[in-house]
Amino acid sequence: MSTWGAIESHREGAEVYHGAELCKKKPVELLTLLHLPKGLLPLEGMEEVGYNRATGFAWLKQRKATNHVFKTIEKTVSYAAEVTAFVEDRRMSRMTGVKSKELLVWVSISEMYIHGPESKKIVFKTPAGLSRSFPVSAFEEEEEQKE
Repeated sequence: MSTWGAIESHREGAEVYHGAELCKKKPVELLTLLHLPKGLLPLEGMEEVGYNRATGFAWLKQRKATNHVFKTIEKTVSYAAEVTAFVEDRRMSRMTGVKSKELLVWVSISEMYIHGPESKKIVFKTPAGLSRSFPVSAFEEEEEQKE
């Protein structure tokens, strides 16, 4: 079975949501459920959100690819029109559609995780196994940071 076919099989039996209102709310609910910062996926114009609780596969589709700057750490992140990942408590793995700009090069992010409930750092890994960590607070929703 191709990689695409294997991924597509995880969409079967998933909860799928459409519409601007639901698609704005559901990713935040999922991140909260996973104990990940709510501002981690600041996607605009989402058209579809899906989550298969049985396999942990989740996806987000937006109208077009977007870039977002996390101001507190001065990092630009690119989100493709579709972002996918296998999710579990404090972790997203086998991610597709997320890249971070490092100097002049875009680097794919394949995994992100927080070591435990007391950890104040979130780790991002590339497919090559390189990693960087940042404060979890840098990825909270911007409205929360203002309070």
